[in-house]
Amino acid sequence: MSVVPLEAHTYARVDELVRVGRRAVAKAQEENRRRGVPNVYSINGVLYYELPSGELTTADPYEGDMRPHSKRVQPVRRDGRSSRKSFKARG
Repeated sequence: MSVVPLEAHTYARVDELVRVGRRAVAKAQEENRRRGVPNVYSINGVLYYELPSGELTTADPYEGDMRPHSKRVQPVRRDGRSSRKSFKARG
């Protein structure tokens, strides 16, 4: 199997995309810190939470969180419809 070298403009484009991606991630992380939202990282399949204090933990800070703003995601079937049954109000 032979490896075909990429052209210079392809390397330049990859560099640009990586730079834009890193900048976007840094901006999102900073915004999370400002808002007090933990940043979540996966390292070797283990989730780490960076708390607003800067502390790293593997304990999910939202475990058992039942605050009103918490959203629970409803399962979605393969056909795209929610698997949760909904009923129309009669009246």
